[in-house]
Amino acid sequence: MALRPWQTLALRLAHAPAVLVRVAQVEGSGPREVGAWMAVTPSDVLGTVGGGQLEYEAIARARAALAAGRVMEARQRFALGPSLGQCCGGVVWLDFEWLDGSAIADLDERLGSQQGWRPVALFGGGHVGHAIVTLLARLPARVQWFDSRDGVFLEPLPDNVRAEQSEPVQAAVPSLAAGARVLIMSFSHAEDLDILAACLQRQRNQGDLHSIGLIGSKSKWAAFRHRLEARGFTEAELARVICPIGIPGIQGKQPEVVALAAVAQLMQD
Repeated sequence: MALRPWQTLALRLAHAPAVLVRVAQVEGSGPREVGAWMAVTPSDVLGTVGGGQLEYEAIARARAALAAGRVMEARQRFALGPSLGQCCGGVVWLDFEWLDGSAIADLDERLGSQQGWRPVALFGGGHVGHAIVTLLARLPARVQWFDSRDGVFLEPLPDNVRAEQSEPVQAAVPSLAAGARVLIMSFSHAEDLDILAACLQRQRNQGDLHSIGLIGSKSKWAAFRHRLEARGFTEAELARVICPIGIPGIQGKQPEVVALAAVAQLMQD
């Protein structure tokens, strides 16, 4: 399993200091959001604050601090105009901080925190499910992954994924994180229907799921819609279901292509 940038940084700090560069403030247009970071060590750079001339200049200033043995100016202003060879037109303020081995203990909390990450609930450990988890492993998401079968999950799991075998699988719906973006793609249409009904019932009772997506065709959704209407769900409730999942315009049915479209949709809002 690939290490996350903060974990790699912890390994580097055990042998040499680094300068942490973080986006502290953005006025107007900028290449990265507040909180984005990179760490500059004597030998390499981890993470990014936006690339281009801004990052090149920030790396140079961080390397100067490493050579001097201290950070001279903790917060520095960069205008994204002709002087930097960029045309964003905004202003970025970067914080520069000296790090050494004493910083390792709280790097997880400071840089690996999942605060603000999207909660995702994925039902199904098939090919598309595996491809989705692989993509989400390096994105800002906290993933709950469920299947009624045992032994179908990736090993080892990415550190932002928690997997659980649940039988019946719809029994896991009450445990979903509030605000979860739900994706349903089990090995069985019967399971898909039961999971979807449980999610709709939770939405009726609590109204705390961000979205409910179902893999499948328009004809599958038409059949499901009819069965869910028979279970008492209203037109307004059913209108919340996204089926087929995935942003339009991405062609192909390979698991990786379907996963790409679905994850892109998850990241839209």
